[in-house]
Amino acid sequence: MADSPVNLSQSLFTTGAEVVNKEAVAVGAWSSDLPKVKRSRKLPSDGWEMIEPTLDELDKKMREAETEPHEEKRKVESLWPIFKIHNKKTQYIFYLFYKRKAISRELCEYCIKEGYADKNPMAKWKKQGWENLCCLCCIQTRATNFGTNCICRVPKSKVGMGCSVKGTHCGCQGCSGWHP
Repeated sequence: MADSPVNLSQSLFTTGAEVVNKEAVAVGAWSSDLPKVKRSRKLPSDGWEMIEPTLDELDKKMREAETEPHEEKRKVESLWPIFKIHNKKTQYIFYLFYKRKAISRELCEYCIKEGYADKNPMAKWKKQGWENLCCLCCIQTRATNFGTNCICRVPKSKVGMGCSVKGTHCGCQGCSGWHP
C-alpha cells in the first residue's frame, strides 16, 4: 500500500541530516554571534593577531549598520554607513601594507581573498590623484544620468561657497583631493 502524504512528509523529516540539524538548533548552534561570511580554512600568515581586533570591531559596526532601522531614510541613505565601514576596513589594510609596511603581502592578499578588503580601491589609491577616492561607484560614469562622475569628485572650489553636497552612492561630501 502506498504511503499517504502525511506519512511521506513525516519520513522526510526523519532522515539523518534532518535529525542532526534539529539537534544543532536545539543546542543553540545557530546563534546570532556566528559570522555571516564563510571564511576559508586557510590559516592567516604572521601579523594577523595585530589586525584581527580592529577588523572584528569594524565587523561589529557593520552588523550594527545593517540592522539599524531605516524607515525615515531614503533607500540610498540606508546604505551609506555600510559603504563607509567597508571603506574604512579597506583603508586600514591599505595603510598597514602600503604606507606603514607593517603587514606582509601574504596577509594583505589573505585579507582581500577573505573579503576584509577590496583590491580595486587599493589599486586606485596607489595612483597619484586618487588617494582620497571614497568608492568606485563615484567614478563609474554609467551610474549617472548624464555619463559623468559623482558630485563628490568635483572640487569644492567649483561647486560653490556654502553649498553642501553629498554623493548619492556613498554619502561622501567631497573626495576630489582638495579640502579647505
